[in-house]
Amino acid sequence: MQRGLGLIELLIVVALIGMLAAIAYPSYSDQLRRAARSEVVGLLHDAALRLEQHRAHAGGYADSEQLQTLLPPGSRYYQLHAQRDAEAFTLLARRVPGALMAHDSCGDFRLDQAGVRDNPGGSEGTETCWGS
Repeated sequence: MQRGLGLIELLIVVALIGMLAAIAYPSYSDQLRRAARSEVVGLLHDAALRLEQHRAHAGGYADSEQLQTLLPPGSRYYQLHAQRDAEAFTLLARRVPGALMAHDSCGDFRLDQAGVRDNPGGSEGTETCWGS
């Protein structure tokens, strides 16, 4: 009677683990992408809310010597850039090169003071990328 695993049994176990990993990894990667998109949408809405509060106190979106509003710098996958003046703002979340979302089909995320959402550089629709 033989004890332990033989070479054939070990190869079968390794092949099964490989097949499970090949099935699970794309699903896991897709979940990470969806989570990163949700995070950047929340980040943009948070920054827009801060700018609206700034406008309520200062009368405009631009910083003044008396009142300055700090915006979040971004996340692990996106960098936040803001263009703002007295009457309008545009928030742009750019993908970080070399990160997980660098080649995402949604592209970058843009939001303005009117609530207009856009995905410059993306091939997906805004409903898919913004989650609604």
